This record gives sequence, structure tokens and C-alpha cells, in this order.
Amino acid sequence: MIARLEGTLISREPGGVLLDVGGVGYEVDVPVSTLALLPDPGETVVLATHLVVREDAHQLYGFHHRRDRDLFRRLIRVNGIGARLALAMLSTYAGDELAGLIRSGDTTGLAKVPGIGKRTAERVALELGERLGELGFGGSAPEAGGDAAPVTAGPSMEDEALAALEALGYARASAEKMVAAVREQADSVETLVRLALRATVRS
Repeated sequence: MIARLEGTLISREPGGVLLDVGGVGYEVDVPVSTLALLPDPGETVVLATHLVVREDAHQLYGFHHRRDRDLFRRLIRVNGIGARLALAMLSTYAGDELAGLIRSGDTTGLAKVPGIGKRTAERVALELGERLGELGFGGSAPEAGGDAAPVTAGPSMEDEALAALEALGYARASAEKMVAAVREQADSVETLVRLALRATVRS
């Protein structure tokens, strides 16, 4: 199991990154919350990771905070929640917020995640509601995947949000409309993407 990667950021793609670790390039899928915290290419990045092994591929998923990775691991154990859907959940909500929805049984909030229906939301709340306290959500500040490098300015907030929405399956034109509708209400990439997703659900 590959649980942690530290290397040079080579590129940032919609929904993922390419890291050079000791001369080996690793493609890692990441949620919006992690994408928003990444530095420019050429800088050092530390990620807590989870490796999903399938017959046709080995896919790495990376997270800035270790407990977000641990929450991801809990989510993919729930029947009907695959790695892609778990990543979408952690892109729609920050780890603390998502854990709060699960623990409180807020199935309406959970169902706002693209791909999550009412029954799946109920299953997640039922199976995980009483098991998340041990991960530390709602307590002290999140523990980073390692000694993270200082975050420097990267692409614009709008560009990051558009890339994240495209990674979730939205067409570029639709993503641009979603971002434009809520841009003035957001002060971070993570917030911008969440507001765009929620506005789409309500419309």
C-alpha cells in the first residue's frame, strides 16, 4: 500500500496531479479541497494517499489532510460508493463538513453530491454515522499528509474551479455558467465549487 508521497509537482490536470518522486512519475487523483492547496509546478508536494487496485488499473488518490484520506477509505467501504463517488463527496464538501452531515444524518445535504441519491445518502449515514468520531473530525486542526511545502500562488480561482467541475463530469460551457453565477459569493476555490454544485442541484 502506498500511503504517502512526497515529490515535485510536475503538472496539475483537472481532478489530478503528476508527481515526480525519485525520478518516477505518479498520477494521483485529488479532490477539490486538495487541488486548491497545491503550489505551482516545480514545488514540493506531500500527499496522504490511497491505492485502489483493479484488474485493469492501479489508481492513486491523494489528499492534503491525512484524515480526509481516512474518511475516503471509510466511504469506499459503503456499498454503492466507489472511489470516484467518494472523491466527488470530498470535492463537494470539506472533510469536516462532510463528516458532520454523515454524523447528523443529513441525507438532504449528502444527496446534493452529484451521483448520490436519497437511498445511497441514507446508507452512508446509517453505516458511518457513529464511526467517524475516531477520525478526529470536529476536533483539532486537520493533520497534513506530511510536512507540506509552503503554498504559493497558482492558476486563478476561476480556472481551478472550472478544472474541478470538469473533473466531476461537467462540460466546459456548463462549468463556466455555474462558476459565473456564484463567483461573487466565494473567497476560495473550494467554496466556489461547492456553491456552484449546490446552485445546480437547486435549479
